[in-house]
Amino acid sequence: MASPNYFDWTQALFDPAAAFRKPEALRGIRVIDLGTIFLGPSTVSYLAEFGAEAIKVELPGIGDPLRAIGPIYHRNMSLFMLSEPRNKHFLGLDVRKPRGTELFRRLAARSDVLVENFRAGTLDEWGIGYRQLREINPRLIYAGNNGFGQWGAFAESGRASYDAVAQAEAGMAAITGFPERPPLKSGGYVGDYLGAAVSAAIILAALHWRDRTGEGQFIEFSQTEQFIRSLDWTWLAHRLAGLKRTKYGNRDVAISPGDIVPCADGMVAICAPTDAAFAGLCRAMGRADLAKDSRYADGVSRAREENAPPLLDAVRAWATGKTRAEIETLAAQHAFSAARVASARDHAEDHHWQARAQVVRTDDPLYGEVWNYGPPPKLSATPGRVKWVAKPIGMDNEYVLRDILGLSTAEIKDLGAEGVIGKWADRPGQKPPDDWKGDGKAL
Repeated sequence: MASPNYFDWTQALFDPAAAFRKPEALRGIRVIDLGTIFLGPSTVSYLAEFGAEAIKVELPGIGDPLRAIGPIYHRNMSLFMLSEPRNKHFLGLDVRKPRGTELFRRLAARSDVLVENFRAGTLDEWGIGYRQLREINPRLIYAGNNGFGQWGAFAESGRASYDAVAQAEAGMAAITGFPERPPLKSGGYVGDYLGAAVSAAIILAALHWRDRTGEGQFIEFSQTEQFIRSLDWTWLAHRLAGLKRTKYGNRDVAISPGDIVPCADGMVAICAPTDAAFAGLCRAMGRADLAKDSRYADGVSRAREENAPPLLDAVRAWATGKTRAEIETLAAQHAFSAARVASARDHAEDHHWQARAQVVRTDDPLYGEVWNYGPPPKLSATPGRVKWVAKPIGMDNEYVLRDILGLSTAEIKDLGAEGVIGKWADRPGQKPPDDWKGDGKAL
């Protein structure tokens, strides 16, 4: 019997519609999210998408500052918050109060992983840092994510970091933008999301080590250092060749042609990194003379500073007369690379991304139909999934306190009276939708 077409086989193997019928790779792993904004919480979201039981701990009535970031809200929830905390349980607990500290320690004793992104030493001062928690749970994997690490001059000075700060300090901003303009930061929070993805991967490495040895450990993750790790050949150019890498706009300084250029109906990225791809681009452009020009005989020659600009000028002149779709079609025919500069609307309307569940719809009991980006890695046997989105502060207090920690109803009521635990304040970003009636569903 003949094997099916490869693409038919892989489509069936990774069929997003079957995700909820398959097991979860991290089922049985409990992760505490004691982070704020993106770096820490996104790390936990990546793990939760693959089945980890994630418990997000927030201060009652205040919550993650992400809840207050606007200006747009949907059914009382900030779109920033609605986009990020996936598949988590929400516990409103003041870990700074003695009884709150004790409850948190009990939760850590029953957990596998803790992720936080406070300034170095903050949780240690509160009595719930790694030094204290390893005494009650030596198997705990504690990930301290922040901008500058857990030691060193920047950490000891209490220096805070956010995505833009990390892009600046790491040198990423210095090589981003156009030569005649100031440095630019990325339009998205690439340091947060890239950092979170790497942090999640390192947590999996630590879990593997624990499976072999029974030992937990402290993971120190510096967002800025991860950015520096992403600077490819920048340091080598400085140290070995005495070259200072600077801003080149949309031009790829190492590969030519490699640029984002205007076309008839928008912008398009065009890249021809190999000799064969360059020959294909020349055919598509109707410029056989470029392929024969000695200045463009190979990749090194094409990338030289004196040769790249006139070559890119020729590519830009040709692209202005073509639409994005025409250039993408020619790229497929002639074996060079091209892609439109896509928008969120393009993603939402594109059959490719919808079919692959990279744009995924969640029918959330509180917030209704929510369209969001799905988990990018696709596992054939244990795929990721988005089960629900954010919740109001403390929505899952009873589940965590009663079912996991074994507290009685009277104990929970007493903790609430003392302000050790709590839920939301009457503010957008914290409270449920106005039409929620307390039964877990929006009416």
